[in-house]
Amino acid sequence: MSMNKRNFVAAGMGLAGLWTAAGSSHAATPAKAPSGPTLLTISGAITQSNRGALDTTIDQMMGKHGIQFDKAFALDAAALARMPAVTIKPTLEYDSKPHTLKGPLLTTVLAAAGVAAGSPVQLGLRAVDGYNVNISMADVQAYRMIVATHIDGQPMGLGGLGPQWAVYDADVLPAFKDKPVKERFGLCPWGLYHIEVKKA
Repeated sequence: MSMNKRNFVAAGMGLAGLWTAAGSSHAATPAKAPSGPTLLTISGAITQSNRGALDTTIDQMMGKHGIQFDKAFALDAAALARMPAVTIKPTLEYDSKPHTLKGPLLTTVLAAAGVAAGSPVQLGLRAVDGYNVNISMADVQAYRMIVATHIDGQPMGLGGLGPQWAVYDADVLPAFKDKPVKERFGLCPWGLYHIEVKKA
């Protein structure tokens, strides 16, 4: 399914579902909770957390998408900006032109939650409109997926492709480069807001 045909319902839901409560039920000393609004939440088979369980009152969007967790790792824009950034220039399906995308490697983002690169896990990448992709850590590494926060030098906003987009440079990957451009990005949810880590 082409991403531009997805029904974008997040606008009506507002940002309330992206805010999270601080605290953690994790036995180890939790990492510092974000000081800004949470933009990305990682849950599941993680070893580092900085927030507690899903709050059915505050975490409305996650609840509507059937997400559940006892602990999670929440990242705000500042936390993502502190991570080393990678730049890619894929040709995008929306205008068939190359665009510069920048952000940390997805493996770097997962490492913040204690998920080591090379871990035998599956990842559920969920977008604000409910679009969900399942991908292995092995493929994430092989494709050098990034969590893009900027396009052509500008921050990506909610209502466009952002504020985060899990994406790879399809132009250089053998698995995708010879496919029609509209068929290259099915594993790349824009509007990424939740990652579920599942043991394989």
